[in-house]
Amino acid sequence: MQKPTQKAPESNRLMRATAQAPANIALIKFWGKRNETLRLPMNDSISLNLSSASTVTTVEFINNLREDKLILDGLSVTGEEKSRVTKHLNVIREMAKISTKAIVTTNNNFPRGAGMASSASGFAALSKAASVAAGLKLDERQLSILARLGSGSACRSVPDGWVEWKEGKDSNSSYAHSIHNFDYWDICDVIAIVEKEKKKVTSTEGHAIAESSPFYKTRIKDMGGKIKKIKKYIKTKNFTKMGEIVESEALNMHAVMITSKPALIYWNGITLKLMVCVREWREEGLETYFTIDAGPNVHIICRQKDAQTLVKKLKDVEGVVDVVTNEVSRGVHLL
Repeated sequence: MQKPTQKAPESNRLMRATAQAPANIALIKFWGKRNETLRLPMNDSISLNLSSASTVTTVEFINNLREDKLILDGLSVTGEEKSRVTKHLNVIREMAKISTKAIVTTNNNFPRGAGMASSASGFAALSKAASVAAGLKLDERQLSILARLGSGSACRSVPDGWVEWKEGKDSNSSYAHSIHNFDYWDICDVIAIVEKEKKKVTSTEGHAIAESSPFYKTRIKDMGGKIKKIKKYIKTKNFTKMGEIVESEALNMHAVMITSKPALIYWNGITLKLMVCVREWREEGLETYFTIDAGPNVHIICRQKDAQTLVKKLKDVEGVVDVVTNEVSRGVHLL
């Protein structure tokens, strides 16, 4: 990673900071990594930051604290989740040339581990709060690279609005940047939550077996053209063409998951039902397109003028336990 700007003297450090970061939904997704340690993706991706799904994290470095403490949604957490946070803090401590342990308090306003990018918002917020508290002055690119080391898709939650994550050739060239600001286009992402429990197979585990699918190489081969097309349709605000790519792309990625060894099936019956509903609603004149990350919950892309109608329809679908409406939002920021 590129060196940060000059760190602040110990006496001038805040040692405490709070940041808020949005979850994001990938319109063009990545599935599979070239390097697990550095979390380098096999392909570029395009995403939106979400206004109503976010993580707020406070990091406070405290002298004489014997070990890091993690308080997640009001509960003290140990085990793998805490270890992952400590590992990320160690990267930041090394950059800042400090050894002080920290209390990390983090809260999500949406379900964790259910395929809604909670690790993306979580590690983006952690990276921002911890780096500022440690006295580092990182620019957006450096912060995106840092967040990626915690969770690959976290790099996309750093910039504002419509975001492109470049796969890069190495750690310093794999980062996310805005291609359009959050107020560029009146698009909404409406999430139909059908399951709030943690998924049995994590995204990290899924990425590791992606190449076992016979369709994987074809997927990667077609990515460059797909990225070029969707960027064109976003730039020209062609909702229909963009939506067609988004929906096709989600099915493409899940086809790879389903044909991996062992097969990964993140959908449940309500997921499938909603996919059919979206297509039926489109035929009836409500133009919407679905996309699904590594989980059962369904994101439905629509224009803001159609969001209220879509929400009403979703609430009438048996099995939908909650509906969350998002506009495109800014990226990570201090509170």
